[in-house]
Amino acid sequence: MLRHLTRRAKARARVGWYRSERIQMGTAALIAAGALATVAGQYGRMFQRRRARNETGHRIVGQAPAAALDTASVAYEGYAATPRTETVLLNLLTGFLGSFAFIRLSTFGIRSGWWPRGNTVVGGRHIHHFVPGILLAFGSGTAALLTDDDELEQRLALPMGIGLGLTFDEAALLLDLRDVYWTREGLLSVQLSLGATAILSIAILTLRMLRRGERRQEQEGLIPPAQHHQLSFGTAA
Repeated sequence: MLRHLTRRAKARARVGWYRSERIQMGTAALIAAGALATVAGQYGRMFQRRRARNETGHRIVGQAPAAALDTASVAYEGYAATPRTETVLLNLLTGFLGSFAFIRLSTFGIRSGWWPRGNTVVGGRHIHHFVPGILLAFGSGTAALLTDDDELEQRLALPMGIGLGLTFDEAALLLDLRDVYWTREGLLSVQLSLGATAILSIAILTLRMLRRGERRQEQEGLIPPAQHHQLSFGTAA
């Protein structure tokens, strides 16, 4: 009887383990799919414009490379014209989501045996990825505080986001002080990461909405015009 109960307990734990893996890998795949869908959607818009005007004078296949260049140009110009506040948040979000998706994929590959490298071990001790994550986030934040260059600060937001993503991905381990990465308890890391993603995304969208409203109110003369030194910080593209 005891042996039967032990087998059932192990089977339930195994099912929970596999379910946790599927949920966590599904989250990483969803992030990657969202990024690809955004790029593909913009490419489709540029392709339709090329096709409508037929500027290349070629068939549809010949218009595809031109549409790809248009997509890259639009992305570059849009990024360059984005206000500093939104650029910093966007870089944080990009680094955060990119590192989260990459580390989930790599750890799954290590467990499955197809990832080219295994766990990082120094002196016989497994170095979890929250360690370089904390160092990267702290280092980027400190460098941003010490500099007086707005452009450099915007760039530092990207490695800081990467560091935050690596750290949040093992938040459950840090809170529980046990290696619960692939267990149900480890889903806490996914939940916290998704929460941080939602906060950053909402902040970006809210800022864009507020800046557009500010610009329209200023054009209608309902609010005082922005000073010159404020334009680079808060004026929307």
